[in-house]
Amino acid sequence: MKTIQYDLFENPYPGRTLIVGMTPSGSHYVQVYWIMGRSANSRNRVFEREGANVRNKAFDPSLMEDPSLIIYYPIRHRDKVHIVSNGDQTETIYEGLKDQRSFHESLMLREFEPDAPHFTPRISGIINTELKQYSLSILKTKDNDPSVCIRNMYQYSGFKKGIGHCIHTYSSELDGVLKPFEGEPFEVPLSDSINELADYYWERINSENKIALLVKFIDVQNEDIHLQIRNKNSTIGRL
Repeated sequence: MKTIQYDLFENPYPGRTLIVGMTPSGSHYVQVYWIMGRSANSRNRVFEREGANVRNKAFDPSLMEDPSLIIYYPIRHRDKVHIVSNGDQTETIYEGLKDQRSFHESLMLREFEPDAPHFTPRISGIINTELKQYSLSILKTKDNDPSVCIRNMYQYSGFKKGIGHCIHTYSSELDGVLKPFEGEPFEVPLSDSINELADYYWERINSENKIALLVKFIDVQNEDIHLQIRNKNSTIGRL
């Protein structure tokens, strides 16, 4: 059975991770997302707020080697749909909403990342505040074989207060190759304080490999958005 302690806190490299759920009081929908990295290029990043959106950017632009796959908007929203993802499929989902495509239909246009030999899974989630439901997805290989893309979709009708569903990119490492996440999204705890929630995960995930973390609260009553950001490469992150 997957557990938060084993899969997120004891695992030195679960990779990019997202959580979607609701606060214990039921006052806010929640999205949590963090990035990890082991190369200098991956670690040279911070999260930066742009209005109600957040983007990755280079902490030191002079050191950026290859922006592909690591520079993107992890969160955006359109009308009543709030998107979180670990790559530029954020834009695919966003543009799909404009074209009346569903979350599932948009992700049928994408597959895992082309970073052989790992073929990093693409993980995505949305909250639909009008329908009061949320969805998660992972696009991955079977045992790092890129000949087939597995697209798993998870639909949740209604929210369980104080609980989020979590999915991350990697389950383990074998002979230097990162193996894709296995099984279904698992339950993790959320809190009513956005600061406490950001600190809870930021302080517990692997200190060497973590890069940046964001928490997004969406007010159930009026749709107001609140953001908290933690950046390893910056002392300025509390927005």
